[in-house]
Amino acid sequence: MEALGRIGTSQSCSSSFESHDDCNAGLLAVWHLTRLPILCILAGVFLTLKWWLSRRNSVGLGEQIVELKIPAQTFQPLSKPITEPGISNIQPTPTPVTKPSLSRAKREPKRVLGSKAGRRVSPKSHPNSETASIRIQPMIFFSSLTGSTEAYAKSVQEQLIEKASASTLEPQIYDLSYIDYDDYFISAPESEAGIKYCYLVLVPTYNIDTVLNNFILHLEETHHDFRIDNAPLTGIIGYSVFGFGDREGWPTEEDGFCSQAKDIDRWLAKLTGRRRAFPLGMGDVKADAKARLMEWVGGIVETMSNIAETGSLGEGVIGSGDAVESDVEEDDTEDKVKSTLGDLEDIGIRTNTKTSLAIDFTTTDTNTLKPMVPKTSPTYASLTKQGYAIIGSHSGVKICRWTKSALRGRGSCYKRSFYGIASHLCMETTPSLSCSNKCVFCWRHGTNPVGTTWRWQVDPPEMIYDGAKEAHLKKIKTMRGVPGVKAERFQEAMRIRHCALSLVGEPIFYPHINEFLTLLHNDHISSFLVCNAQHPDQLAALNNVTQLYVSIDASNKESLRKIDRPLHRDFWERFIKCLDIIRSRRYDMRTVYRLTLVKGFNIDDEVSGYADLIARGLPCFVEIKGVTYCGTSTSAGAGLSMSNVPFYHEVQTFVTALDTELAKRGLHYGIAAEHAHSCCVLMAASTFKRNGKWCTIIDYDRYFQLLESGEPFGPEDYMGEDTPEWALWGNGGFDPADQRVDRKGRAIEI
Repeated sequence: MEALGRIGTSQSCSSSFESHDDCNAGLLAVWHLTRLPILCILAGVFLTLKWWLSRRNSVGLGEQIVELKIPAQTFQPLSKPITEPGISNIQPTPTPVTKPSLSRAKREPKRVLGSKAGRRVSPKSHPNSETASIRIQPMIFFSSLTGSTEAYAKSVQEQLIEKASASTLEPQIYDLSYIDYDDYFISAPESEAGIKYCYLVLVPTYNIDTVLNNFILHLEETHHDFRIDNAPLTGIIGYSVFGFGDREGWPTEEDGFCSQAKDIDRWLAKLTGRRRAFPLGMGDVKADAKARLMEWVGGIVETMSNIAETGSLGEGVIGSGDAVESDVEEDDTEDKVKSTLGDLEDIGIRTNTKTSLAIDFTTTDTNTLKPMVPKTSPTYASLTKQGYAIIGSHSGVKICRWTKSALRGRGSCYKRSFYGIASHLCMETTPSLSCSNKCVFCWRHGTNPVGTTWRWQVDPPEMIYDGAKEAHLKKIKTMRGVPGVKAERFQEAMRIRHCALSLVGEPIFYPHINEFLTLLHNDHISSFLVCNAQHPDQLAALNNVTQLYVSIDASNKESLRKIDRPLHRDFWERFIKCLDIIRSRRYDMRTVYRLTLVKGFNIDDEVSGYADLIARGLPCFVEIKGVTYCGTSTSAGAGLSMSNVPFYHEVQTFVTALDTELAKRGLHYGIAAEHAHSCCVLMAASTFKRNGKWCTIIDYDRYFQLLESGEPFGPEDYMGEDTPEWALWGNGGFDPADQRVDRKGRAIEI
């Protein structure tokens, strides 16, 4: 029975299993038939539920923000709709909560009247409140000798104004010839909160020395100055450099194409902590300069927009504070391999030493050095266009307007009234066209070379002397056919009697200046040498001259820095040392302080300071002259205009005030002579009075007798005749033997 029971049970189970299999097979068939519609319905339900929850959370967030009761002044009404990539325009409404756009691929924080919602976001995905308020101030720096780079710089300024975003301020533009590097390249300029500076530098490349080379030297010295931080310009948001070159002269970058732009880019990388906002741009002036520049500007515009949005140069970019890439350029590689252009004077000279040394011209083969002013250079073209005759590689000659005036009997310069020099007998020359200052009143405005030490070819003094005389007389001969030239004066002009070493540049800069002076004196040509009080060693080694000038353009350090813009960093110490040397030479030769008055620069409240400087150097004479405005556009770039030219009565007022200050100090000076037409007045020490009369005229024959005797003598030993009555203070100073004329050459009755 049990067996039968087990068999029956087994059969029933088997039957049950078969019916179950049939049931599963039926359900599987139904699933296969309906699975696609079911999955679609479930997906729709899921997406609907997710959308509903998202909308509910958004509304809850907006309600929570309203409940925070943030002060009303925190959120200012919008004056314009906000437009962001992927977000619809949000019009300003009185409702503090706006609905998000459903078209966004990525949900972003809600906006409440133009400010961010309270949800925390990653700084790299969206700017924080501080970053959102950043405004970029582009500062365009350029150097231009012929004007081409200046035109490009102004074009960049216009492009930035047109294309830059609202967060970019109007670009400021600066000529490197007319700024003080310490104001911009030792520390970042001070600015209002939220304003970040971006430096843009546009420079040409020349194989001659220009102001640009001194700028490169300044960057190098700043980097190596132990008193200054390694990266003092980290306060700026970024920088970029664009260079102009000529591939005909330098086919490749290795050969020098845009080499100066590369040097500036390298030093700025060091000074800014590698905040290179955009790569170095380079263009060939004869091919693709304009196209490459436009590409560079486009990159600058995009970069500044990104900076304003993110607050940094970008993730992974060196200098942004983010991760540094693995191919970082080595910091001091160039220091180990080569130096930069070094000083202004060794343009084109590459050395393997980090510090350039002074050159001993007695043992050095000067054929390896380059000329100061090559004949193919724009400096040469510019100076010759201004009327200069270039002698050799670094000297020049020019005849001034007073020479032309004297030839026609229309009057000589102030030297005729003060010292008895007729202008048509005077040669104006210089053995060095290079200068160590960039004075705001200089007529050359950066067209002449500049430098702090001599590292050019050195022409022999005999060649300079012969070339200067030949060029001067050649220019005099061009006046032969000019109407009004007097035959007797033309013949007199063929015999040079005086030499004014004050044309342009720094005469004592020339290594063989003493030999040059000897050549002048051997021919009985008097020497009037002017220096700018920046080379004390050369001044101390100077031989006797007929009259030694030192330019005193300011009474204090700050004013001197602004008006003379010296290249030497220790310019004030050099200046004071030169005044001490002038005092020590006071009893060897006639010494003169030349004060050039520039209204708005060195006149107001400086009389007392000038008196102190006179007390320090005790010069024989003090010439006070109003600045002459040359009327060029570059003068405006230096901050100079006709408003800076003092009237003659203002010069007279200054002179009388200075005379009073000197008397208070017990210094025995007086107002001796004047030349109103030159806006110039002469003060002299009382030792140049004889029988109560001023004797400022020089006895030139007596001077050469004393010089050739070999015996010591002083400046009073070659005083000439009494100063003419017409030249004395209060009488105007115009020689009655000449005839004053107006601008059209018509006689003026005095």
